[in-house]
Amino acid sequence: MKNSQDHTPKMEDSIVNTQLDAYEKELAEKDSKISELGSFAASSIYAGTQDTNLITWQLELDNILERIEHLLKGDILEEDSDGNVKYIKAENKDLVVLNDYGVQLIMNLVSFYLNRNTILSNYKELRIYEILYDLGNELADLMYINYEKMGLNTIEKKSRSAVLGLNILHILESAYNRALEGAERDSLRSARVVTQTVNQQPQAQQTPQRSRFSWNPFKRA
Repeated sequence: MKNSQDHTPKMEDSIVNTQLDAYEKELAEKDSKISELGSFAASSIYAGTQDTNLITWQLELDNILERIEHLLKGDILEEDSDGNVKYIKAENKDLVVLNDYGVQLIMNLVSFYLNRNTILSNYKELRIYEILYDLGNELADLMYINYEKMGLNTIEKKSRSAVLGLNILHILESAYNRALEGAERDSLRSARVVTQTVNQQPQAQQTPQRSRFSWNPFKRA
């Protein structure tokens, strides 16, 4: 009887230890699984955020319009003591070609063409040439008839009006070339498919991929 009583506590301790080891192993496996799922979810969310931010940046044209307006006003970029870059009014008045009315007149014209409807359309090359040709003629007439009211009241300013008109046409040409054969819509559609495919892969199988948001607007069919 003594031997039986001596061995019982040891047997009970052994069973408890075995159960504890099993529980600890199970908890460790669960923690590992939770960590793995958390990493995968974070990666998927990050990829989705990248995709959304990049699409928003690609379709956001307000910053382009803002830059055009500053350039029309003759503003220049300056970096402050904190390293922030911002536009300021030029001290040299010779850099200012248009007055406020002239700037607003040109901006109203540009805003009609530089928008999402333009870049998400599907234009043929010939149609782009027709639009730019008509716009160039109308822009030249607009500036010629209203040059005094727009602030082009000196020979120097008048001499720069032709370059100013070309700059505007080149900006709009770039916007229309993004819509050449529907290139912008195709790039967005392809990027969305790639992102969805990447998000469906396990974390261990994900590999860095090059951005597919690039395109060649001058590619000919």
